[in-house]
Amino acid sequence: MTDEHRIRQLFPSFEPDLVNVMVEKAETREYREGQMMMRTGQHFRSTMLILEGLIKVYREDEEGNEFFMYYLQPGQACALSMICATRQQTSQIMARAVTDTVILSIPLEWMDKWMTQYKTWYHFVLESYRARFEELLVTIDHIAFRNMDERLLFYLKKQQETSKSNLLSISITDIAGDLNSSREVISRLLKKLSDRGYIRMDKNILEIIRLDFKPVD
Repeated sequence: MTDEHRIRQLFPSFEPDLVNVMVEKAETREYREGQMMMRTGQHFRSTMLILEGLIKVYREDEEGNEFFMYYLQPGQACALSMICATRQQTSQIMARAVTDTVILSIPLEWMDKWMTQYKTWYHFVLESYRARFEELLVTIDHIAFRNMDERLLFYLKKQQETSKSNLLSISITDIAGDLNSSREVISRLLKKLSDRGYIRMDKNILEIIRLDFKPVD
């Protein structure tokens, strides 16, 4: 499938002229599973639209602990890279390819010009800001106001929605890192969820049985 067809399929609201200029001015880049795509302190000269794959966006503290923020999927854009690029600021986040990933890299100069030339691009950028902001609010809500067991259920539900599968290939260590918790705490909570019939664990494969967020009698 050509870049033009992928753009039209994943971003159907873009007018034909915008798609044509994207194909001409943007660059397709590929990243392997596990490859870093964005680092703290990095300067941005472009933003990206996701064409294939899955990207994990997170923050890292001074001790190297990761704090999961959200995922980016095909049909979405990295709103934070847009903000940092336009304001010429360095990145405060990190991003890693969860699977083999293909993006469309758009140079800053064209991103700015398209904001005034194409209404669909203008609205897409605003919608990207709004969507990522709402995701962050939900994440913050679960961190600040929920117990760890509720946070874990929320996290597993997001993983299920993102992967579109009830079978999650993920380790206890990965979950603990994303939730900024210890492996022991997550292991104990997963055992509790398993006993209550929410999940089934088999090594690094976690099967979702039910995630209704309701107390189990």
